[in-house]
Amino acid sequence: MTTQRHRTLWLVIVGAAAAVVLGIATTALLATTSAHRATLPPGWTIPAARCAAPALPGRAVDVTADDMAPGMMSHAPGRHPRAMMRLTAHPATIPAGTISLRVRNNGALTHEVLVIPLPAGKSVGDRPTGSDGRINETGSVGEASRNCHSGSGNGIIPGMTGWTTLTLHPGRYELVCNFPGHYAAGMYAELDVTGR
Repeated sequence: MTTQRHRTLWLVIVGAAAAVVLGIATTALLATTSAHRATLPPGWTIPAARCAAPALPGRAVDVTADDMAPGMMSHAPGRHPRAMMRLTAHPATIPAGTISLRVRNNGALTHEVLVIPLPAGKSVGDRPTGSDGRINETGSVGEASRNCHSGSGNGIIPGMTGWTTLTLHPGRYELVCNFPGHYAAGMYAELDVTGR
């Protein structure tokens, strides 16, 4: 064979191998996307691109929602084992005034974050849950539960961010995810707001 034929044959082999690799990667991506779509509420779709919070007013608190993937958990329907889920706030102590919460969902399930004043003498995680697996939201001063937007919505899906801006007075606040069973599974964190 001539050198030209060797090069042509080599290019054909490399091109075929690249096509096979691309096909496998595309199939895996489609399978993953379909699996996530199956856990979303009816009518929801996975956005083509992830989002980050824009520049927000006041002091920022980054809140992370974490959970284990549904296939890794063993629990009764509607109940999630404690410590399989959590909310983390950074910083956990912040001066009073305008505060923007940036909530990133690093888990495999949809989450939200509500901000509820914590009564004196109470600890985070102590609120009773009803038969629906949720706590009473009365007294909530705000929430982040919209994909790529501020305020309330239907929840923040995996990999996405939501945010809210509040004016908070000195005191203790509990950040909670109030989707059924999530609070009982450990999705709460304390945010302490100090005097200026």
